[in-house]
Amino acid sequence: MRELPHWHKASARGPREHNADAVGAYAAAGGAGIVFALADGVGDHPNAAHAARTAASAAARNPVGQGAIAAVLAAQRAVRALGGGGDCVLVVAVRTDAGYGIAWTGDARAYAWDGYTVRQVTKDHTLAQYFRDHGQPVTPRMEHVVTTSVRTAGAHEIGSATVTTGGLLLTSDGVHKTLGRQAMLDILGMPDGAAAELVRAAISLGGCDNATAIVVDPPRADLATEKLRVAA
Repeated sequence: MRELPHWHKASARGPREHNADAVGAYAAAGGAGIVFALADGVGDHPNAAHAARTAASAAARNPVGQGAIAAVLAAQRAVRALGGGGDCVLVVAVRTDAGYGIAWTGDARAYAWDGYTVRQVTKDHTLAQYFRDHGQPVTPRMEHVVTTSVRTAGAHEIGSATVTTGGLLLTSDGVHKTLGRQAMLDILGMPDGAAAELVRAAISLGGCDNATAIVVDPPRADLATEKLRVAA
């Protein structure tokens, strides 16, 4: 098993009453790999924040060998067990020798980055994306209406992808709906504090939501040669 990656996180409450974003990361002692999870509560309410914290914790502590979709399903069981109406969206990344398995619901995102390029690997489960996929016009409101969530998604509706090399960026929509990919890439290229700077920049540029990011650095070998950085 390769050495666990270097990673860092940051989260801040935007112009909301509650910060309903949450993160989790867990590597079992003596185990293989690590699980990263980022959840974004649906709505500005304590129940949404509780659901997000519950989902992120349950997903992160699901056994690595079961994979990313199983981690999302573990989060779903935990959120449903809360009762009430709290809900969230979620993105999970499971690191093993083969790279990262990614799974998600809603509009939480994962990006692959290798030190000089950044590429979105998730596809938003939103009404806006559904209409785009069917060649229909989109209104701004549709960007904020999710079509899957942790509480409601069927197993067949959970998105999945793989990333075999490099590092990762996981974000709530308070980051990626405010910052473009080139801006995110420029910040990722900073030597220290990229997660905190992504969050700070998103809020300072007028983001209207909570902002949260997990940055998982690429292996050092990927950063050895300076290349032209491109947002894909």
